[in-house]
Amino acid sequence: MANKIRLACTAAAMVPLALLAACGSSGGSSAAPSSSSSSSAAPSPSSTGVSITETGSTLVFPLMGAWQTAYNTDVTDVTITSAGTGSGTGIADAATGTVTIGASDAYLSPADISQYPGLENIPLAVAAVNVNYNVPGIKKPLSLNGKVLAGMYAGKIKTWNDPAIKALNPGAALPALKVTTLHRGDSSGSTFLFTSYLNAQDPADWASANVGTTVTWPSTGCGAIKGCVAYIGISYVAKTQAAGLGQASLANKAGKFTQSTPKAIAAALASFSGSTPATGSQSLINTSAPTGYPIINYEYAVVKKTQPSAAVASALKAFLNWTITTGSSDTFLGAVGFEPLPSNVKTIAQTLISGISG
Repeated sequence: MANKIRLACTAAAMVPLALLAACGSSGGSSAAPSSSSSSSAAPSPSSTGVSITETGSTLVFPLMGAWQTAYNTDVTDVTITSAGTGSGTGIADAATGTVTIGASDAYLSPADISQYPGLENIPLAVAAVNVNYNVPGIKKPLSLNGKVLAGMYAGKIKTWNDPAIKALNPGAALPALKVTTLHRGDSSGSTFLFTSYLNAQDPADWASANVGTTVTWPSTGCGAIKGCVAYIGISYVAKTQAAGLGQASLANKAGKFTQSTPKAIAAALASFSGSTPATGSQSLINTSAPTGYPIINYEYAVVKKTQPSAAVASALKAFLNWTITTGSSDTFLGAVGFEPLPSNVKTIAQTLISGISG
């Protein structure tokens, strides 16, 4: 039964909406994908023949769609198309030149850079990943940490009234309800962020070998809609709330439990951003800031430093600069729960953008 649920999520839609549908109190495990999350990234020629195509992160996809609409309204001689396919696909598509931009929640690893020379990852904004659950009767957000979540996803914690969960939530009326773990079936940046958190909090039970955009998930037994737990990007928070899902308060490195509020994201970001390297590649997982939220990330545009033509390079640079200036206003970022880049990281991004040529 658990295998059927996981396969349904994979086959039906490789986006957080599939997890939401499987976990939500009103949904089923084989819900069809939203049309907005499967739009084509095939280029449509503009009046000048310059087009920018993007595939990748489903976490950033709602924001990319808003950027695309606004930018194409103001800049009519460049056509932009996008598709939410998962971060791994975005990176691979950018590397092969299938698209101009690969959007990714995960920064390029040394292995990525070795495999795909000439790629760079440019920070565009700051996002977060939430942990959602469907546990009837629980009104106050449950407190969870990486050790408990690792135990759940490894199949060691099988019911919601397990002593380990009860210890983090004294007084909560936790039911003897079977835990059903849901996860992404595609190559996903959200999976990379979530498994990075599990490893950071509990390296003994969640090894670094099981951190990545695609991991081998243990079998966790039989499941149903009630009792599920899933990791879903903050850009889908309105949908998780509408589905009646709870949102966990997660433990950070300081042992404090926080939710992904703007203040908590900002506190976590402040603990990392001062040390962001010139490459822009940095983990923002498991902050030691007591008030910080522990699963945040830079959203990246993964691009080739050398574009196929000067016209494409110029159009790409203009669009990327727009995303971190005009596109970083609350009008765009606030709608999906994102935060703008700190000024020093914005400067890093602008330097990386300026290095694009064609």
